[in-house]
Amino acid sequence: MNLSYWELKNWFTNVDYTIVGSGIVGLHTAIALKERFPNAKVLILEKGILPEGASTKNAGFACFGSLSEIIDDLKSHTEEEVIELVKKRWSGLQLLRKNLGDEAIDLKPYGGYELFLESDDSTYNECIQKLPFINDILRPLFKADVFEKNVDRFGFKNIKEYTIFNPFEAQIDTGNMMQALLKKAQMHGVQILNQQNVTHFTDSGSEVEIQVNDFSFKTKKLLFATNGFAGELTHGEVKPARAQVLITEPIPGLDIKGTFHLDRGYYYFRNINDRILFGGGRNLDFEGETTTILDQTELIQNKLEELLKTVILPSTDFTIAHRWSGIMGVGAHKKPIVKPLSENVYCGVRMGGMGVAIGSLIGQELADLV
Repeated sequence: MNLSYWELKNWFTNVDYTIVGSGIVGLHTAIALKERFPNAKVLILEKGILPEGASTKNAGFACFGSLSEIIDDLKSHTEEEVIELVKKRWSGLQLLRKNLGDEAIDLKPYGGYELFLESDDSTYNECIQKLPFINDILRPLFKADVFEKNVDRFGFKNIKEYTIFNPFEAQIDTGNMMQALLKKAQMHGVQILNQQNVTHFTDSGSEVEIQVNDFSFKTKKLLFATNGFAGELTHGEVKPARAQVLITEPIPGLDIKGTFHLDRGYYYFRNINDRILFGGGRNLDFEGETTTILDQTELIQNKLEELLKTVILPSTDFTIAHRWSGIMGVGAHKKPIVKPLSENVYCGVRMGGMGVAIGSLIGQELADLV
């Protein structure tokens, strides 16, 4: 590559820490490293123009799991593991707020709601039955009941009589959050290079050589914060999970406020600037949505529109303004993977669709490893 002496000297010489991925985890890792080692040279390499995964593409939910999700998790994890997961997500949200401030992320504590489709008797009955037990196991953490039965006040249709309300949930502005994080990283002197694709790396024991695009350079430590793109890195412990989203044009007099979960968290929606942002549906095609291709499918987009018409906005005309998708990192276990891959290479991946909640904490843990 045709790099000048100045470019080689200032960007690619004596690099202490190189982080792959400029999302929530990558930026928090870089900031934590600079706070601990102010004179270190910290470089972030990002494959996209903006973070390629879900950090700038998520729905902006400051949440830690709906009632049905927590009940589902108890079927594949121990009670202690589930409590630890919720604790980690809650702690991560508090760390995010502390690091950036509520104003910068536009935090709105409207609370969260879980809705149940009229046809979904089994999930609904299980949630109503197990609600007291889940409140009991979470009370030591929150010092209050997390979930309560509420009658729907938003005029939704084709749902069960009761919704489940969670006063601890909030909304944030994802774009504002990421800009605040980028600003903080740059103020700390973190260097960020976009459209840099890492194709290969070699840990010699004393340093790591990184192949990027069509040149290579050396770094003392290499840290991967690539979440849903970390499948090869983790030998399949992380699988990509695409999330498709749409947003409506502004709806005059929109009265819906909060974060809303539907069908065990596979669908989620919220208000933003008099619009409804609505995403999910990967349960319609798990195999097809296990992909890193940023695209939309007719199957899922049609289902999102159908639910908008029949459940969320049943007596309101709306127009779809925009559609997009993001890539999450999931696996057989919900616990994130934060570990060394070799002497000088580390990773913090598999956010399980909870990057907003735990990204800051995982960034801190990844920095702690080195």
